[in-house]
Amino acid sequence: MNAKRDDDALNWAGDDDPTLTSGSTDRAGLEPVGLPEGWTIPQVSADHPVAPDTTTDADTPEPDSAQPGSAQPDSPAVGSAALVGMGILAGIYLLYSIGWFIGAARLSSQTMVVSTADPVAEFMTSLGGWLAVAAPLVWFGSTFWLTMSRPRARWFFLLLGVVVLIPFPFLVGSGQPL
Repeated sequence: MNAKRDDDALNWAGDDDPTLTSGSTDRAGLEPVGLPEGWTIPQVSADHPVAPDTTTDADTPEPDSAQPGSAQPDSPAVGSAALVGMGILAGIYLLYSIGWFIGAARLSSQTMVVSTADPVAEFMTSLGGWLAVAAPLVWFGSTFWLTMSRPRARWFFLLLGVVVLIPFPFLVGSGQPL
């Protein structure tokens, strides 16, 4: 096996570029390579400070805060812990939907044994089962959408939904084995 071939895996293309020097903070001596004629890279020095932004507040349009879900440009980004927490809560809500589906299927199979002659009652039972399956997903989506600008309210309502939407028919069982 060729030793040079083994070392290729440890290198990136462009590692031998002379403009990439580690430890050197003096950029004045470096000539940019590959720029078109007349183009330069701006250098910041103590003699020439960066020009301040000359736009006024009248020039920049204000975001329309009347629209729900409009993002504020200066709002902080979601942190890693918050993102992981949102993922965990989304997983809980998905499991709740699955639990409601299994629980509603058990209850509907139990009501099929005691069949009623009333088609409206059968339809309402079926509709209630499907709404129970959709409720956790609708709660998560609507809470996420309606509390875009209020993160504390978002966490409160998501945690409230975890308590309120527990799939009791799945947890308790319907008295009938699968």
